[in-house]
This record gives sequence, structure tokens and C-alpha cells, in this order.
Amino acid sequence: MTPLRRLAFPAFVLCLVLAPVALAQNSAISLTVDTTHSPEKILHVREVIPVHAGPVTIYYPKWIPGEHAPDGPITALSGLHFTADGKEIPWQRDLLDVYTFHVDVPAGATHLDAAYDFIESEGFSATDKLLVLEWNEVALYPAGTPSAELTYDATLIMPEGWKFGTSLPVESESGNRVSFKPIAFDLLVDSPVMEGEYYKVVDITPPGEPIHHELDLVADSEAALDISPAVQKDMTNLVAESGALFGTRHYRDYHFLLTLSDHVAHFGLEHHESNDSRLPERALISPGAAFMVGGLLSHEFMHSWNGKFRRPADLTTPDFEKPMETDLLWVYEGLTDYLGPMLAARSGLWTPEQYRESIAGIAASLGPGRPGRTWRPLQDTATGEPAGGPGGGVRGWLDWRRGVDYYDEGDLVWMEVATIIHRVTNGQKSIDDFCHLFHGGPNNGPEVKTYTFDQLVSALNQVAPYDWAGFLRERLDSKSPDAPTGGIENGGWKVTYSDEPIHLPGRRGNAGDAYSIGLQISEDGMVGDSMVGSPAYNAGITSGMKVIGVNGRVYTHDELEDAIAAAKDSSKPITLTYVTDDYIRTASIDYHGGARYPHLTRDDSKPDYLDELIKAHAGQ
Repeated sequence: MTPLRRLAFPAFVLCLVLAPVALAQNSAISLTVDTTHSPEKILHVREVIPVHAGPVTIYYPKWIPGEHAPDGPITALSGLHFTADGKEIPWQRDLLDVYTFHVDVPAGATHLDAAYDFIESEGFSATDKLLVLEWNEVALYPAGTPSAELTYDATLIMPEGWKFGTSLPVESESGNRVSFKPIAFDLLVDSPVMEGEYYKVVDITPPGEPIHHELDLVADSEAALDISPAVQKDMTNLVAESGALFGTRHYRDYHFLLTLSDHVAHFGLEHHESNDSRLPERALISPGAAFMVGGLLSHEFMHSWNGKFRRPADLTTPDFEKPMETDLLWVYEGLTDYLGPMLAARSGLWTPEQYRESIAGIAASLGPGRPGRTWRPLQDTATGEPAGGPGGGVRGWLDWRRGVDYYDEGDLVWMEVATIIHRVTNGQKSIDDFCHLFHGGPNNGPEVKTYTFDQLVSALNQVAPYDWAGFLRERLDSKSPDAPTGGIENGGWKVTYSDEPIHLPGRRGNAGDAYSIGLQISEDGMVGDSMVGSPAYNAGITSGMKVIGVNGRVYTHDELEDAIAAAKDSSKPITLTYVTDDYIRTASIDYHGGARYPHLTRDDSKPDYLDELIKAHAGQ
């Protein structure tokens, strides 16, 4: 999940010159994480690093895979002490890189002991009943050795009675203590652990599938773990459909790690043999369970092939200190964003109608007339990712400044690629053939096979000869205000608008006011975004303001929707009362187009290839 990264001369290069590597060769680093106080949002860590005497440079992971940015939570590292042979050793933080520490190991010492705490951010990954541990948050590592060549012996100490799930092979268990088998540091960071009081394992391995797949669930209540047989069946179908799509796997086994809580941040983060996915506590027992699970878990699962196994060369770094370059995020994330929903539909987690409504929402959110597209092309949304991703410290204004559009717009670009492959080969080849070729090969467990833009183009040409380089560059560099809907149209559909709401549980773009008056507004009236040039923007309402009234009545979202609908048959403007910087203001919005919701409508002049692409493939 990142855009292009700049190639910079990192501070750690200088550090290596001044402080040569003092790591003892062929020795494992011991890492023990005590999570018994995680309900109080603090973890106690001890690490023992084999060393030789002399200057040593120690890093805290900075550039985190999947996050595509230098955002390792260094400010949560507290109480740091280094010792050797029982004696305290002073440390100094690097002046140019706050993720770097320098120590001088005394003569005769063979191990550097580090003791420190990690303070969990409130509401991020720990509650009174559960914890999700990403190892990069709690590990230090020595400079000068590639992460793949550092071996770690990791041990976890849990609260009494808690259970855990992870893709890490276990060495031993005793009470609330579990030790994992020695593992390379890059794979350790790629293998999170979930633990909790309420924990459940669901086997979702399809019949005849030789590789084990499971859904590991942890929640804030036992009731939240009650996955329905239908969702379990569809998740099993998802595993089968992934095998049909790629024709191979690149992992020993796979764990869908799903945290169910209202007190953690909700997102998904890909890993090679697992994913760290988080949904509201009642997600699995809600009517929209299949849609929510399909939208998140399918995407992260696709990353095992696209992002973890096949990875852009510029995103593949020797350690977690070297900057990443994110120019190919429209493949890393965009192709994944296309394949994930496609397989959610093929597996039954999504209905064909939900798939089409989702695509319509994406196309509408990107245009027509989205102003940010006129100055910032898709390519730059990827290249600029390390500057801050969707937020970057700026509130709202996404329609003007753009955010992580390499996801959604990348989705549309790859849909168009799929339809072009079908067209130029007269239906003899499909996007599945590309996935077989590009993501195929023997299963050697978790490994990385890098690629460049030219190698990507070469693979596409092997499947379907075409001017792929020219096509992709045109899409990547375009400053058209309109979304690239060629894939939708090639597939026999078109984007239309009506007053019929979108029926997707919790999906973005569900409110008609986003496509009518140009506001994205929450239930409490906060304006998340105001499209530049829209009726609301022209009336003076912008991001960060709070609407408190509609046509003389106290604001509710229903009141706003009713006002938009009523204005269609009236010459009177819509009057919104809002608060900005403690001042109360009134805006008159001259809009009479009624509610507008995006949908896909069949174009009967063309075959329906879009629905063909989302038909089940497993077993065929």
C-alpha cells in the first residue's frame, strides 16, 4: 500500500562508515516480548544481540513493507537501556536519523543486551481482551547485515489463558510462553501474531488442496467469533479460486488473521503467509458479513502473490532503513485492488450486483470532473506516497489534492487491461493467463521475485501482443478530469446516475450528496470533503466545516437527503447552516438536480464480459 519512493542518500550509509559492523557472525538474536501488560497498552521487550567489541549501530525499523513509508512507530519506543556484562552502556541517537542509535561495546563483551518498552497507541492494536503484534514495532536490529541474513529467536509471553495465531512455526510452548523456531528477520517482520482471550480457528482448506489454510479469529467477545457456515464456505471458495487464478502458491500454509474489535484501527496489512486484517466487533455476525470479509480479506490474500512474491524492484530493499521507491504502486496495490473484488465475486462473498455497485462507486469517486486529476496524474499519486499517503497531515480536500488513487484508479486501469487481453486475443486469453505467467512458478515457500516496468510490459506482451507500454503510460500520465472507464465500457457496461441509492454495507461513496451538491459529510455534520467547483464549494462550504442546519431545521443526514430531493422540483436553493472557526454562517446552494447515485447499466450493443470475468473458475 504505497506510492513511488524517492531514492535518497540515507543517513545510515554514513553511520556504517563511522561504525563498522560488530555483529558476531552466524549467531541468532534473541527477542523476548512480554505482552502480559498489553491491556494497559504497554509491552516489555528484551533483546540480546551477539556482538564484537567496538562501535555498533542499531536500527529501529523505519520503512515498513506494505505501508510504503518511513512510518515505523519510533515515538512509541520508551525506556531504552543497553548493557553488556551487566554494565550500562551509554547510547546516542543519530543526529540525522532518529531511527538510528550508536553504542560503543566494551572490550571482552560478546552480547549487547537491550531492554525497552513499546507503548501501544490508544485504539490501535491492543484492547483489554486482545493484541495484534507486528514484530517491526518491538524489534531492534544491527546495521550492516541484510535483514534476510539476520536470524532471530523470538519468544512471546502472553496473559494467562490467552491463545494465539500466527504463520510462524512454533518451537515450543509452556504455559503462557511460546517460542518460535529461528527465522530470518525479514520473515519475522512478515509474520505478525494475534493473541487474545476469545480466539477461534476455522479450517478453510478446500477439499483436495494440499496446503493448509485457516481463518484465525480474535475478538473482544466470544459471541463475535460465531462465523456463519455460509461465510465459512465462501472463504473456502476464495482459497480455491485463488488456486485457479494463479495456478500456484508461494507459502507453506496461510493464516487469515482477523481481529474483531471496535477499539482498534480498522485496516488490512498484507504478509506473505498471513494477513493482519481488522473489522468491527460484530462484523462476522452482521447481515453484511460476507461483503465486509470479502472486501478486506480477499484484497490482502491477493497480496501474497502480488506484492509479496512478485514485488517491484524499487520496493525491495535489503533492510528496513533504506528508502523505498513507490512508482509501481499502481501494480502492487492497483492490480491487487482489481483482483481482490474479482475473487470475492467468484467465491460468492460478493454478489455480482455488489461487485458492479462497487465498481460504479469507484468510477464516480474518480470523475467525471474530479479537479485534482487536472494537475496530478495517477503516476504521481504513487510516486508521492512516502510524503504521507491519504492524509499527509492535511485535512480533507482529497478531490483537489488527490490521495491514494493508485488503488482505485489502478483497479480501473487493470480492468481495462483485462478487457484488452480478451479483445486482442479474440477471447482466447484472459487476465487469468497473465496471472498464471506473471505470478506462477514453483512453490518454494515465501520468496521474492522482483520486476521492473519493462518486465511487466514484457509479460503482458507474452500473453497478448499489444502496445502495453504506450497504453500504460497514457493512463499513468493523463491529466483528464474523467476517470478511465474503458474497462467498464469494453466489458459491456456504462456508468449512469439515478436517485436509487447504492446498496452496499459500509462502502464508500454511498451518500448521494457526494455526487449531487459535492459534499462528503458524516452523520454528525462534519464535512470530510467538498469537491472544488461543486455547488457546495461554490456556496462557500469546504473541508473541516460542520453543518448544523438544513433549511432551517437541525441537521441530520436524512434532512439533507430530503432537501436535495425536494430541491429538484423547486426553484429555491438548499440552505445549510454551518460552523467554521466558531462562527456560524449560512450558505445557499443553488442545486436542483436531485439525488444522484452511481450505478452500472448494461450496454446491450456489447457482450457482457464484466460478468463473465467474475464467474466461478475453480473446478473448471
